[in-house]
Amino acid sequence: MEKNTNQRKLRVCVATCNRADYSKLAPIMFGIKAEPEYFELSVVVIGSHLIDDYGNTYRMIEQDDFDIQARLHTIVRGEDEASMVESVGLALVKLPDVLNRLKPDIIIVHGDRFDALALGTSAALMNIRILHIEGGEVSGTIDDSIRHAITKLSHYHVCCTRSAEQHLIAMCEDHDRILLAGCPSYDKLLNLKNKDYMGVIKTWLGDDVKPGEYILALQHPVTTDIKHSIKMFEFTLDALISFNKKTLVLFPNIDAGSKEMVRVIRKKGVEHHPNFRAVKHVPFEQFIQLVAHAGCMIGNSSCGVREAGAFGTPVINLGTRQTGRETGENVLHVRDADTENKIIHALQLQFGKRYPCSKIYGDGNAVPRIVKFLKSISLSEPLQKKFCFPPVKESISQDIDHILETLSALAVDLGGTNLRIAIVSMKGEIVKKYVQPNPKTYEDRIELILKMCVEAASEAVTLNCRILGVGISTGGRVNPHEGVVLHSTKLIQEWSSVDLRTPLSDTLHLPVWVDNDGNCASLAERKFGQGKGVEDFVTVITGTGIGGGLIHHNELVHGSSFCAGELGHIMVAFDGPECMCGSHGCVEAYASGIALQREAKKLHDDDQLVVEGMSLKNDECVTAVHLIQAAKLGNSKASNILKTAGTALGIGIVNILHTINPSLVILSGVLANQYINAVKEVIRQRGLASVQGVNVVVSNLSDPALLGAASMVLDYTTRRTY
Repeated sequence: MEKNTNQRKLRVCVATCNRADYSKLAPIMFGIKAEPEYFELSVVVIGSHLIDDYGNTYRMIEQDDFDIQARLHTIVRGEDEASMVESVGLALVKLPDVLNRLKPDIIIVHGDRFDALALGTSAALMNIRILHIEGGEVSGTIDDSIRHAITKLSHYHVCCTRSAEQHLIAMCEDHDRILLAGCPSYDKLLNLKNKDYMGVIKTWLGDDVKPGEYILALQHPVTTDIKHSIKMFEFTLDALISFNKKTLVLFPNIDAGSKEMVRVIRKKGVEHHPNFRAVKHVPFEQFIQLVAHAGCMIGNSSCGVREAGAFGTPVINLGTRQTGRETGENVLHVRDADTENKIIHALQLQFGKRYPCSKIYGDGNAVPRIVKFLKSISLSEPLQKKFCFPPVKESISQDIDHILETLSALAVDLGGTNLRIAIVSMKGEIVKKYVQPNPKTYEDRIELILKMCVEAASEAVTLNCRILGVGISTGGRVNPHEGVVLHSTKLIQEWSSVDLRTPLSDTLHLPVWVDNDGNCASLAERKFGQGKGVEDFVTVITGTGIGGGLIHHNELVHGSSFCAGELGHIMVAFDGPECMCGSHGCVEAYASGIALQREAKKLHDDDQLVVEGMSLKNDECVTAVHLIQAAKLGNSKASNILKTAGTALGIGIVNILHTINPSLVILSGVLANQYINAVKEVIRQRGLASVQGVNVVVSNLSDPALLGAASMVLDYTTRRTY
């Protein structure tokens, strides 16, 4: 039990204005209610919660078994700019009596609504501490100004993304009073996706509608350009009618212009159209399931750019209302939605697609962080805010009691013998590694991958690591766009047309990347190894097989059918030994560990392998290691085999140099040191003069497959730093 920093329970007031902010505040309210020994919770309801036209959404608060201490009718109807101002004024008149009666120590306010501005102003003037949720974000319209105004009134801040945290620091807020927690709604929505979703879909869209076959439309007015936003809404409805898919349309919020948008809904006949259902409100639990299983979401709601990303739901974001929001790759922006055809084209591009799950806005653990943060607030601290004016530091240290986490990736290496999983930090350090024998059957293999990943992700919490995603390195040909192993090597049986992304993403609620092990080795070299800062290089893996990857202009080359980088199957002889691919004369048939083992067995069968200084037991398996040992001890036949293997590899690399002309060749794998001198000699003898000076080096990475798998996650997620 944590020590309470105050002599009595902390009186916490949560004020909610509308259906959207309640979805963020409810998980916090449940967290506070669950610890009555620390907190006294009071709930104040204002704004559109209490209006019939907007669904009387205060009822869902009652259904959640919260006692509402005050209901304040603060909305002046009119749905125009003047009525918004009058509503703020009415709230300012009514709130002081309620706050005097409840006497909260701290009030929790969410977001960027004009109602929330009244709450923040009242509390600040009455010397009540304010905890602001979702400060520091950038969206668009008047919301930005309101959100930042509430930030300046607030004493404590809970933000959802690292960039939001840095914005708050840049706004001179005290870093010690900022908590990077993630979005509270993610704590709930990540567990709701598969909860009786078929029943929810039937309830709101009809019995004949299936997952992925409907559209969810939610569009609000833009208060800084109401006329244009109404016109854009008309284009949206016309496009949806033409697109001819089942569509659930939610009524807009109460901002200025909403009345005109409702008129557009009725003018277009949406409420009576057979393809449409128009509703005022959907309970959050059901709404999230509709979002998770939609074929597409369209409009300008923050839910589209935030919550929908957690499920990989395709989103079309219209106009400027969410300009500046951090988004996952599932969002297609139509900034100038000025024609019906443009929106139809966006629907054609997005409808029915799926994207990797994104956790930009949260990992499902926000509420425990927020509750812990609340417990740390001492009422003996001065109420007066202090602003921190020094320049923003490039590297911001975090409060060790709140967030002591290392941004990390979960890396999976699927080898022919072992299944290896590691937690890899942003710097390429392997925090912890897990190894199990790779099962022989598809079912057992998938089950073990999921089990090990779940265990590693769970342990990452105790290791203070925040997992940003999962990267998988596997043998064979891979479609990285779909996360599917098209067909694998003979070493990994029952591993063709395997979708690895979906089961892992659904289980862990994390984005997942998959690629060939040779490509992963090149990615590892680009981020952590010899290829760092080099625009064009090739990595050649020398191990059980021969593989590799090509980096051209800093980008990994996959090829039209994802076959680029199959360097082991460059042919260097017309009638050479048979390769595992079925052809003859491939580099792999000469220089791989399997090829060397084959030649070692032939020598051993002819009693020509073992020389003085080495021993081999009768039951000991002959391997490439014995061949190399024999060559070092003077076995001329073993030396000739290794020379032939090195020459074959060198010729293959010369072909690569003549084809794509890289500036660097990196030899990776257990045989790299064995081959490097032979490769350099072949390049000198057989390469064109223009490529003879190419730099050939041995990799200094111990786990290129794991590091490469991790780099796919770290390279992508740090583009939108969380």
